[in-house]
Amino acid sequence: MVLQVQEGLLTTSTTSASSLRVLVATAVPAERDAVARAFTNDSWVDVIAAGVGPAAAAAVTATALAGTPYALVVSAGIAGGFQPEAPVGSLVIADEITAADLGAETPDGFVPVTELGFGTVTHRPPSALVRDLAAASGARTGAVLTVSTVTGTAARAAELRARHPRALAEAMEGFGVAEAAAAHGIPVLELRAVSNPVGPRDRAAWRIGDALAALTEGFGKCAPVLESWNRHDRIH
Repeated sequence: MVLQVQEGLLTTSTTSASSLRVLVATAVPAERDAVARAFTNDSWVDVIAAGVGPAAAAAVTATALAGTPYALVVSAGIAGGFQPEAPVGSLVIADEITAADLGAETPDGFVPVTELGFGTVTHRPPSALVRDLAAASGARTGAVLTVSTVTGTAARAAELRARHPRALAEAMEGFGVAEAAAAHGIPVLELRAVSNPVGPRDRAAWRIGDALAALTEGFGKCAPVLESWNRHDRIH
């Protein structure tokens, strides 16, 4: 089933709620459609376009989770990849989902909100599931950063890597999706296909079509693992 967000409204098909197990939240319809192509005949997956940025992603994902018995939430889409570890066209699965710019600037540099005594900046997906999905898909595993402003300079890319040496990719929604999942007590994943290098903005170097194709292919390879893990969770 595909849940669609259009002009601020959430609409659903009539698939029985009892069959719903995994929710995949993307930012935009092109990403939603790329994921949905991997699950054409699977009633246990719902895919939504939740909007761009962590706030929209959190709000729409939380709405979708309300009253529906999901076992897993996945943040998915395309992303910038830190070079050379995550080349364009590669697939990345987060073993940590971190809000990279949630905090304060100080004379000594950036301070995450946790060091100010508030909240959290990192969510960790189930490690065994991350490992199994990486084995099935060939994806790289590491930190995926959530930013509210996409990196556009080499200096900013270097700064992020210095603070987060395990970072493979940056996107704008993962932490918001993870916050919504955590509020409902549901495990979260983040799976991204790399469309461009993190750093100076060079639209000529972007490979969005290739990344969307990689996203479809990646979810196709991950589907058996997700479904198997899901059934195990239902039984136990």
